[in-house]
Amino acid sequence: MVRRQTSAFAELKPSQLEATPGSGASVLHDPALNKSTAFTDEERTALGLDGLLPVSVENIDRQVARVLRHLERKATDLERYIYLIDLNDRNQTLFYKVVMSDPVRFIPILYDPTIAEACTKFDEIFRRTHGMYVSLRHKGRIREVLRNWPVKDVRFICVSTGGRILGLGDIGANGMGIPIGKLQLYTACASVPPQCLLPILIDIGTTNSALRADPFYLGLRQLPPPDAELDEFVDEFVEAVQEVFPDCCIHFEDWKGTDAIRMLARYRDKVLCYNDDIQGTASVTLAGLETALQILNGKISDQRILFLGAGSAGIGIANLLVSAMVKEGLSIAEARKRISLFDIHGLLEPGRRDLSPSQQVYAHPAKPSTDLVEVIEAFRPTALIGVSTSGGAFDQTVVDAMSRLNKRPIIFALSNPTEKAECTAEEAYRWSKGRALYAAGVQFPDVTIDGETFHPGQANNFYIFPAVGLAAYAARPTRINDEVFIVAARALADQVTPAQRALGRLYPSQADIQSVEVSTAVKVAEYMFDSGLATAPRPNDIRSWIEGQLYKPHY
Repeated sequence: MVRRQTSAFAELKPSQLEATPGSGASVLHDPALNKSTAFTDEERTALGLDGLLPVSVENIDRQVARVLRHLERKATDLERYIYLIDLNDRNQTLFYKVVMSDPVRFIPILYDPTIAEACTKFDEIFRRTHGMYVSLRHKGRIREVLRNWPVKDVRFICVSTGGRILGLGDIGANGMGIPIGKLQLYTACASVPPQCLLPILIDIGTTNSALRADPFYLGLRQLPPPDAELDEFVDEFVEAVQEVFPDCCIHFEDWKGTDAIRMLARYRDKVLCYNDDIQGTASVTLAGLETALQILNGKISDQRILFLGAGSAGIGIANLLVSAMVKEGLSIAEARKRISLFDIHGLLEPGRRDLSPSQQVYAHPAKPSTDLVEVIEAFRPTALIGVSTSGGAFDQTVVDAMSRLNKRPIIFALSNPTEKAECTAEEAYRWSKGRALYAAGVQFPDVTIDGETFHPGQANNFYIFPAVGLAAYAARPTRINDEVFIVAARALADQVTPAQRALGRLYPSQADIQSVEVSTAVKVAEYMFDSGLATAPRPNDIRSWIEGQLYKPHY
């Protein structure tokens, strides 16, 4: 039976249901089937639930009101996170009904910034397993392991090694909170049906010695293997996914930077996959830049962009910006010259002997320097993008330098969690005298200076990857290429209204996230059909077709 809604009973008449001894209790313990106090009297009798529930029959709105009262009594967002995860374990429909009722409130609890604390304490707050753990001990039998998952039509796997979680570094198996949270946002933001989503933690050990010594740590207590051994293991995993879940898209998430770049290059032209840290981050950054340039009446191909941070995120953004500039007429070489990167060892330039091949293409002839302000003065960037996880790296001297060179400096402090942001919104606006076009990876509150209120944007990937997921769910593409993420970025930027741009807003309101994601997904699906990537039959009306496949949290 195909389930379009969380509750399978929504498609059955009570007369079609037959109770067997103990069946009622099993229904109440299945979060995909459980309606709790919302089971009708007829359903209770048919399912063997009589006596297992209080007599009152409630609708889902009453249940939501009770959940909200519980949440109000929690003292911290981590406690609210734990409560919501427990709710998802008990009643999946109610969980999504709550979360989708107020995304502005609940996305920061389920994901940034609360997810960072949840991951650092994952082994402490662990209650019930979610998804799958594929470890090095399963080498040679990964297919057998994956077949233990009870759902056979898995359409998305979000997989991480925990090797580089947010700004926390390598936290190994504690990183499982990220695949869980990412896939919850597929549903909460873009209404992708939750049954087809599978979070996976590939446990290869951890470089974190404190975790290896922690008696509560849940992962392998060993160092990660050499690259060649890891590649062989991941090859087996990817091949097993193709066999066990043939319609599945692999979403790589929070792998160590060098692993992330290598894995994307290894599989992007072979299987349906993408890396959100590289391509999703790049797309949402491009979207913010596109909106800023609409405010400035400029073009991406005319910009000079400096990055603080030259890891997988920085390289991924730079590569997508190059693709966007090439679409506006520049050659690849010309586009690369407009982008420069600066990392912990200073400016990327040809004299550096520590650069990877993906970094070397951005190592332009220049004076070696470890002084960011000096590099700004020499390169004269119109936009400064932070992906360094170095909190406070954009100090007043940096913002002053950008403001001297640009009437409206574009400053993106994208590192998260909050304490890792290169500068806060208040600092960017105050030091630039209100002229900065600013976005961060986390949501900072509005800032009022001398009676004027500024509205910082959040360049968070949740604007992009759920929409790409929804388009892929509907269109069933054979591959996901970089053009998908350029289309998604421009579709997102186009949804920022002139009134919002006049206020300096760079992204649409999160309150409208579901309609924003659907609109972006429609554009991405159109591209998938136009480019020949899609394998689903093309409908006459793509929007109506996609809207007909959306998950709705109703009984």
